[in-house]
Amino acid sequence: MQRAQHKESLARRFFRWLLALFYLVAGIAHIRSPDGFLAITPDWVPFAEQIILFTGIAEIAGAVGLLVPPGLVPKARYAAGLGLALYAVCVYPANINHAINNVVIGGQTASWLYHGPRLAFQPIFVWWALIAGGVTNWPFRYRTA
Repeated sequence: MQRAQHKESLARRFFRWLLALFYLVAGIAHIRSPDGFLAITPDWVPFAEQIILFTGIAEIAGAVGLLVPPGLVPKARYAAGLGLALYAVCVYPANINHAINNVVIGGQTASWLYHGPRLAFQPIFVWWALIAGGVTNWPFRYRTA
């Protein structure tokens, strides 16, 4: 029996590309302008400068992985989706630290109008990465070709 082939919808492709673009821009920002990210990194994180550099590289690698055609590297999107989901979980303490300690970045603090939605949206980033990487399909269904 042949396995049904899944066809990616235009909406799903758009949101996969959008997430890849987001992570590509964020990765470049981590590498080019690490000061803001260093400011929100909790004190208990060792080697913070190296971690910020590594997170930038991880974001760029994840973005590229989401865009690799499935036939070229069969598990690239899957690995990228898992990696970006794990990344979103791992950086959550920095987002909490930023909100709770009202960390100053560029001479300014952000209000809870920024922090509230940012913290609430983080689980959606985890789910979005898993969907984009084909790790899960919940709550959607693939169209079969």
